[in-house]
Amino acid sequence: MAARFHFRLEPLRKLREALEREAERALARALQTEREARAYLEALAEERLAIFESRRLATGQALDLELWRAGERYLVVLERRQLEGYERLRAASAQVAAARDALTLAHRNHLMLVRLKERRALQHAREQQIRENLEMDELAVLRHQRQSA
Repeated sequence: MAARFHFRLEPLRKLREALEREAERALARALQTEREARAYLEALAEERLAIFESRRLATGQALDLELWRAGERYLVVLERRQLEGYERLRAASAQVAAARDALTLAHRNHLMLVRLKERRALQHAREQQIRENLEMDELAVLRHQRQSA
């Protein structure tokens, strides 16, 4: 009767699989943060462009200096926000890179145990086949001895 294969490191394999899934989720969160930072910067760029468009004057139109100054002050605020946004984007990009590295490591660790399990299962199957062949040989010898006796 064939013995069932039991991988002793199965709990560790399951743990590493769970760690890999968590690393995938962490990467997804980091990518989402990076997308949000990019969207924020794009919105600021659109606001900046809208201010420049609003400052355009038609031919012969009078210049409103108060509106022009308010636009300048808001452009300074937008520039400060853009600098903060670029810093957030840089940090988010660094976080994405770190999350990718962590996922790569977690995947490598999990895959190592999966491959070990496969090799051990193949080795177990070969050993079982050898045992079965030996048992069949013994049975054949016993039958031959009975038939010749």
